[in-house]
Amino acid sequence: VQLQASGGGLVQPGESLTLTCAASGSISDINSLGWFRQAPGGEREFVAGATRTGNTHYADSVKGRFSISRDNTNVFLQMNNLKVEDTAVYYCNTLRWFFWEASGEWGQGTLVTVSS
Repeated sequence: VQLQASGGGLVQPGESLTLTCAASGSISDINSLGWFRQAPGGEREFVAGATRTGNTHYADSVKGRFSISRDNTNVFLQMNNLKVEDTAVYYCNTLRWFFWEASGEWGQGTLVTVSS
């Protein structure tokens, strides 16, 4: 299954944005899926993850502001109260639970820019 992120854009601090990760097929059998991001000049990092049974986990930097959800073919990332430091290219991928690292190939990401 290939995963492709979309929904990025330019927003001001404090605003909201929803990202969508569209799968080329059903993801209902994939246990863990996650969002990752890579800021300019930085390394790719874990942002949020969700299991098919409804468990979720967030990086401390986004806890309370971001919310991950999924259905049979999409993974969503609702981002509220965005900060300048959330500026990054966002990717989705299958996830190694408890290790909070990606386990599949990287698809195309989507750029989120938070700036006043």
